[in-house]
Amino acid sequence: MNTAFRAKSFPIAPLVGASMLVVIALVGVAAFRASGLETTHVADSPVVSRTALRFEDQANGSILVLSGREGTVVDIVAPGTNGFLRGTLRGLARERHRQGIGPEQPFQLSGHADGRLTLADPATGRHVNLEAFGPTNAAVFVRLLQLQGRDG
Repeated sequence: MNTAFRAKSFPIAPLVGASMLVVIALVGVAAFRASGLETTHVADSPVVSRTALRFEDQANGSILVLSGREGTVVDIVAPGTNGFLRGTLRGLARERHRQGIGPEQPFQLSGHADGRLTLADPATGRHVNLEAFGPTNAAVFVRLLQLQGRDG
């Protein structure tokens, strides 16, 4: 065997130092999360438009978008379309299911003065900042807000 490949002892001090650094970082993150403090908080700008909407899956794969108040049909999402809307609703519905909450209570879709658009679930306290996913994805929900504003 070549002498260049003989096992050399690794200095223990750097190994202990690196291990301590990892432990300190993990303890720091755990302590911060346990404190309940948030890393960022954006002050809410005033809501300029808001509507309550319910969403019902249909057997053919479409989604009925219903007015949260009257229960009238606002829009129909065709099967296999609007992947962003479907994904967003799936995430919110999963949380409702996890907490044992049904689909009866409508979601709140809000347009804010600063251009933000949020979909909130009052039943679970979760909300999604829709504009964070880009204007094309948010436009699907902007359209629903405009349809509901025009029709009811």
